[in-house]
Amino acid sequence: MLHGMTTEPEQQNGVGTQDAFQRLWTPHRMAYIQGENKPTGPAAGDGCPFCGIPAMSDADGLVVARGKHVYAVLNLYPYNGGHLMVVPYRHVADYTELDSDETAELADLTKRAMVALRKASGAHGFNIGMNQGAAAGAGIAAHLHQHIVPRWGGDTNFMPVVGHTKVLPQLLADTRQMLADAWPGE
Repeated sequence: MLHGMTTEPEQQNGVGTQDAFQRLWTPHRMAYIQGENKPTGPAAGDGCPFCGIPAMSDADGLVVARGKHVYAVLNLYPYNGGHLMVVPYRHVADYTELDSDETAELADLTKRAMVALRKASGAHGFNIGMNQGAAAGAGIAAHLHQHIVPRWGGDTNFMPVVGHTKVLPQLLADTRQMLADAWPGE
């Protein structure tokens, strides 16, 4: 028995070689792995989900807030609970393609997202950034989006790296409503 375990590990059939690890099954992640909701090409009409979300209701699109040039939406495949993205309505791939109004509003909604996440969930810190291009890790490289990932001291940071598992304590619809309620006014 490993140090700190109170019981012997139970045998889990079908997981390969028996070891002392329990498995957290996340079959919903298979959609992301297999490329569900990925555009078929680089143009706005090639099935870009970021171009389609604005036409949905806030609840159906997981939209937390809408601005004139950009909107804030929950990540469908979040790194942590409350993982938001700020996305321009216009289909552009690169940060340098944004005009000054889009750039300013993207920055403003990022700040508001941080305020809302602190208010709603007590976030201790944030990872904020953009992956520009497929080579840099952008899952949808053709449509710019900035990630705002809330972090807490002692959060489950190790789980995706070591366990290839994400631990989310709340359904996305509930998280969307919580953040929309906490979103600061202008």
